[in-house]
Amino acid sequence: MESRIESRIEPAPRADDRDEASRLDRRVASDCRLLAIAIEQSPVATAITDAEGRFEFVNRRFIEVTGYGRDELLGQTPALIKSGHTPPAVYQSLWRTLAAGEVWRGELLNRKKSGELYWEAEIITPVRDGQSGMVRYVVVKEDITQRKRHESELRLLATAFETGQATLITDAEMRIERVNAAFSAITGYRAEEVIGETPRLFKSGRHDEAFYAALWEAVLTTGHWQGEIWNRNKAGEVYPLWQSITAVADEAGEIRNFVAVFHNISERKRMERELARQATRDHLTGALNRRGFDEALAGALVEAECQARPMSLLLFDIDHFKAVNDRHGHDRGDAILRALARRVQACLRSSDLLARWGGEEFTLLLPGTDPSGARTIAERLRQAVAAAPFAGLSVTISLGVASHRPGESAQALLQRADAALYQAKGQGRNRVMVDGQDRHISVEF
Repeated sequence: MESRIESRIEPAPRADDRDEASRLDRRVASDCRLLAIAIEQSPVATAITDAEGRFEFVNRRFIEVTGYGRDELLGQTPALIKSGHTPPAVYQSLWRTLAAGEVWRGELLNRKKSGELYWEAEIITPVRDGQSGMVRYVVVKEDITQRKRHESELRLLATAFETGQATLITDAEMRIERVNAAFSAITGYRAEEVIGETPRLFKSGRHDEAFYAALWEAVLTTGHWQGEIWNRNKAGEVYPLWQSITAVADEAGEIRNFVAVFHNISERKRMERELARQATRDHLTGALNRRGFDEALAGALVEAECQARPMSLLLFDIDHFKAVNDRHGHDRGDAILRALARRVQACLRSSDLLARWGGEEFTLLLPGTDPSGARTIAERLRQAVAAAPFAGLSVTISLGVASHRPGESAQALLQRADAALYQAKGQGRNRVMVDGQDRHISVEF
């Protein structure tokens, strides 16, 4: 009996066993302290909640991100930091996942204590206590506001790239890496046709090497160039562009890419030409105006001097035109001026230039024409005008002819032609005078 009782009594722990258990407890306690320190100082925001989502623990980074103090967070739920902008469906999905005992991963837009909105990437893990069976949730979150901002900027830039002006991007060796839809619309090349090629593919041949040398000197020294350039599209058509080229360097200052942005300025150039034409044209007759004639005469004089070519000038006006206006009105007079310009223009060569000098007076520039040829043209015009009615009226003109002399100025040439015209009018009108001499010649045409 005594032996049976003794067999039921467990032997007392040995001293060595007690020491081992004590060391184990101390190790566990130390590990727990180290773990607590690690979580507290972790750069990742961490929180632990009870089953109802109330905060039981938050670390230093969690406090920094939210702006709330630890005493303001503990006992509260994540509703404290909700922004109100996250769709309810996101939270519904979150709780369904956690209720199923699964880890939830996602992004939430929350609000700091200051009211500032911020994005977080969260991982919420349900953890069941082995002893009590109670569920807690471990929340690990990362502030991704900057990343979301960069993503938004990249989307914005991508949208701008595709919907903005024609753009191409090359590497440092000028090999094309990317182009947008506007590029294809202007050049006619699809992206796959130009990737890996260089912009030499578009050269028009209208610029010399000095032009390109100056362009690249500006890009490489200042990082930027912009200006007008002529390129050739896929169809072989040469067209003008306004282009901007920018060098893109890395953090070390080494050029990694070139970005060219351009738009077609053909229509603008056409409008500029039209405006220039209008600025040098008489609005009533369509002939050159005084300004246009002065520019043409200056150029013709330079050519005549440099190439030793003849050149002549006619001045003519409508005889008794003031009486026509007084008797029939200015509308009739304007109709005569328009009809006269058309009639004279029909008699001219492509190189001849007709201008309305003022009122009823006109000038005619005859490049490559000597005095004899100028006299013949003047007489032909005189007869053509006299032979047909203008606006229902008979009209005649008087003409003065002068031919260029070496070294003579435009003003001197005009003065001689004007003197000849004055003589033609003084001697009865409806005649041609050459350098002040009567040249009223009847020529059959």
